[in-house]
Amino acid sequence: MKCNVSIPERMKDLRVERHLSLEELEAAVGISKSALGSYESTEGCKEINHGSILKLADFYQVSTDYLLCRTDNRNPENIELTELHINDEVVELLKSERFNNRLLCEIISHEKFRELLADAEIYVDGIATMRFHDMNSSLAAVRAMILEAHPEAAADRAIKVLEACQVEEEDFFCHVTHKTWDTILHDIRKAHENDSESAPDTTPADELIREVQKAMQSPGDRVQQFTEIFCKAFQLKYKRLSEEERTTLKKLFRKSPLIKHSGMNFRRRPWK
Repeated sequence: MKCNVSIPERMKDLRVERHLSLEELEAAVGISKSALGSYESTEGCKEINHGSILKLADFYQVSTDYLLCRTDNRNPENIELTELHINDEVVELLKSERFNNRLLCEIISHEKFRELLADAEIYVDGIATMRFHDMNSSLAAVRAMILEAHPEAAADRAIKVLEACQVEEEDFFCHVTHKTWDTILHDIRKAHENDSESAPDTTPADELIREVQKAMQSPGDRVQQFTEIFCKAFQLKYKRLSEEERTTLKKLFRKSPLIKHSGMNFRRRPWK
């Protein structure tokens, strides 16, 4: 996830956020589809004229500075730092750009962040400490009373349940906050999975393996399929290969266990 957004990315984000196609946006703002598409293109972005900037800013109800990525505030207000209740260290840290402020903003604005902060505050202030202590003490006392009267019940299921019900405060809050963190980070990752800088879920090797497995299950000339898959994976033009190069590939594939056990007869099957 990049720290900064480019103008084409912001243009596209605003449109996608409203679930609009380029055709629908064209009808809404009176700017041609081709021009809108060029504004969103990361390859040779077309210069946006003044009129289009104003139209899009008005339509999206954001400032022109936000549209042009001069700020991350859609409608910035001059707010005094004292109103934000943050100390000097935090101000300097935010200004330093030593970490991803954009990611921090998305974490804080997530619907689960307030829940995370509330749980953290309860733990830090020790608000539930006595409740955990009382609960665990009560369970331990009941267990001790039963064992005193019935020592042979140490391995009994009910006694084990009383023991298992005792929960340490730190274990509880670690579990709760970890679960909330997981939700926040998962949602943010999901929202950015199609970003250009995000790593894909699969590698080229994974894709190649899937293509090979698919070829093994389909009818037809498997050697031909393997060759085309190989060429595609390594960005080779199959039709431009010489007869000698194709023969060499055939010899290589013959050594593959996948083809050896496929039941193919290389001598009878013509090479194409």
